[in-house]
Amino acid sequence: MAKFKKSTSKKSATGSASAQAQAERLSKTLSESAQQVWLAGVGAFGRAQAEGGKLFDALVKEGLNFEQTARKFAGGRADQVRDVVENRVGQARERATDTWDRLEKVFEDRVQRALTKLGVPGRDDLGELSKRVESLTAELRRQGGAPAARKSAAKKAAPREATAGKVTGKPAKKATKRAKAST
Repeated sequence: MAKFKKSTSKKSATGSASAQAQAERLSKTLSESAQQVWLAGVGAFGRAQAEGGKLFDALVKEGLNFEQTARKFAGGRADQVRDVVENRVGQARERATDTWDRLEKVFEDRVQRALTKLGVPGRDDLGELSKRVESLTAELRRQGGAPAARKSAAKKAAPREATAGKVTGKPAKKATKRAKAST
């Protein structure tokens, strides 16, 4: 192993010198390139000063041409983009509506289950009860007359008692209460 280390140290010394030379060449090349870029910039600045107005007008003309081309391209695309966006918005609206409907259905089902557990009658129960009341009312009418007529006769008797109270000079409410208490 000692031999291997010695040969490696010789190679690393040689490699180090080679890497250093390569780094110097790279540094020199980068320095020359930077100098050329700087000189090109100074030259462009000098030319811009000399031909300032002409160059500016040429750039404005070129910019107008580019803008017109871009507008033509974007004009056709704008309608397509608008249609795509409206389509996506419509789809999102439908999804939201469907989700809301499902949420509402789940809520209604849970409320109905809770009411059923509490013993509150549902819509169907009330419908059946209403039908039974109607059939019983019809049966009563058939057997002995209208129950509504008996109620109206009782209502008509109450004002007569109130008038009787006025004759004696007592307020109508007290006379009605006394009449009800005596019966």
